[in-house]
Amino acid sequence: MARDGAIYVCQSCGAVHGKWAGQCNACGNWNTIVEEGRSAPPGAMKPAATARARGLQFESLMSETAEPPRIITGVTEFDRVCGGGVVPGSAILLSGDPGVGKSTLLLDVAGRAALAGARVAYISGEEAIEQIRARARRMGLAEAPVALASATALRDILGTLKREKFDIVIVDSIQTLWSDAHEAGPGSVTQVRACAGELVRLAKAGGPAVVLVGHVTKDGQVAGPRVVEHMVDAVLSFEGERGYPFRILRAGKNRFGATDEIGVFEMGDAGLREVANPSALFLGEGKDRAPGAAVFAGIEGSRPVLVEIQALVSKSAYGTPRRAVIGWETGRLAMVLAVLEARCGLGFGDQDVYLNVAGGLRINEPAADLAAAAALISSVTDMPLPQGCIVFGEISLSGEVRAVGRAEARLREAQKLGFDQALSPPLTVKGGGVAITGISRLTEAVERISQNRY
Repeated sequence: MARDGAIYVCQSCGAVHGKWAGQCNACGNWNTIVEEGRSAPPGAMKPAATARARGLQFESLMSETAEPPRIITGVTEFDRVCGGGVVPGSAILLSGDPGVGKSTLLLDVAGRAALAGARVAYISGEEAIEQIRARARRMGLAEAPVALASATALRDILGTLKREKFDIVIVDSIQTLWSDAHEAGPGSVTQVRACAGELVRLAKAGGPAVVLVGHVTKDGQVAGPRVVEHMVDAVLSFEGERGYPFRILRAGKNRFGATDEIGVFEMGDAGLREVANPSALFLGEGKDRAPGAAVFAGIEGSRPVLVEIQALVSKSAYGTPRRAVIGWETGRLAMVLAVLEARCGLGFGDQDVYLNVAGGLRINEPAADLAAAAALISSVTDMPLPQGCIVFGEISLSGEVRAVGRAEARLREAQKLGFDQALSPPLTVKGGGVAITGISRLTEAVERISQNRY
């Protein structure tokens, strides 16, 4: 039986239970329910105070106050993902796997923004001041006028931020903070929710733009309750495949910009380096294209990106063929394989299929269907695609190849990198120096690739 004043909170989803249980009935996870002290939520009123509550004062949509300019940090890729810079008074949550480079990225943002004239505070609950200084020296930012502090007590942090005025405040990380108004330990759902809520309220009350660092679980979700993601204005994820030096910054939520923008960085000895031309980074360096490889001309946010899709089809040694995908959706691969079997007569029932997006990039665009199909057809027929050929187009269940948006930008990027052929749906735009081979059905792609006709 639960003792008085105690509640039981799931550390995975934040669900509250009246007593302890081995499994959370909200998210289904085991051994995630922890006993925490009961406390009133921030801003809650006592019953006697409700009689003295003031009424609301409504405002119109019209405003004569000019919108404050965005804070340009100087890290172009970070500003791009934020929508053109950091909005004053906004709250941003940055998540990523341990060791991916979150602290390095934010120290770079803090240092460059401070050198550009912004007042920046960097508060770390995980590292000592000397550790941060050593990283700054390695990155060449030792002379940046950043205000450093190592603290975890929320009361001390809020008191300092209310006295001193900053443009940007970086808190690394939200899981290390604790509030003495709650009995739960640091990192618990109650503490994460309460500390994030107080910092967001500080930002919305005319304070600085607050950037919170959030750890992720082994499932890739931000540790703590999902309500933290709803509190903030933008949720950025910093991704990187193990073994690759490339890092991708993308927005999962952004109230002040697009959510399909990406920023590309390369991790080196001196920290992160911005990549201005991601297409050259993700393409293979070989002169001759091997069978099973196709170059996809995709769109990530406002920029076109060329990336190589690699496929390998081999005889299965077991009764159940294997399907392995890296960088693409497993469901879309299953759909493309089904269309190739049903509409084009290619059999994959006894074949293992491996699909990989080179460079560690993750593709979410339907326009990659035709490129993946071309790589599979090339692997099955052992016929390589031309070295200077790009592929893009969406495949329907009937085997029709459908048009996709922003074809002209894809062709311009291909021409800039030396490509002179395109295998795509029939286009109405001009390809410039790129010869367009329009196909309306997937069977035409099988014929052209297997017979080497373009």
